[in-house]
Amino acid sequence: MIAAALGLTACGFGTEGVSVPKNSPDREGAELFATHCAGCHTLGAAGTQGTGNRGQRAQGPSLNEREESKEDVLYAIQNGGFSGAIMPQNIVVGEEAEQVAEFVAKYAGQAATEAARPGQKSP
Repeated sequence: MIAAALGLTACGFGTEGVSVPKNSPDREGAELFATHCAGCHTLGAAGTQGTGNRGQRAQGPSLNEREESKEDVLYAIQNGGFSGAIMPQNIVVGEEAEQVAEFVAKYAGQAATEAARPGQKSP
């Protein structure tokens, strides 16, 4: 895990773009997201653009455009996303996974337009 964190730091991912206030209970989750998830996922509150692997593999979803529940985020963290094909499993664990999941559940989807979820009709 330490090697992965150092590798991400070397790639230029950091917490400079995090817009969550430093005194917010969501700040640590935002910083963890920026440090561990920035290579694939875009999320404005964490200051991430998902540019780390653009030339190699498919990007993770833009979380600006996609709402997520805490439970779904924890599932994705633990299982390597929903397809299990690209996202590494357990990129964060324990309390850190909880913090990332709470942060993503709160801030994801803020740029989403109204669209039907699977099994629902459009508004």
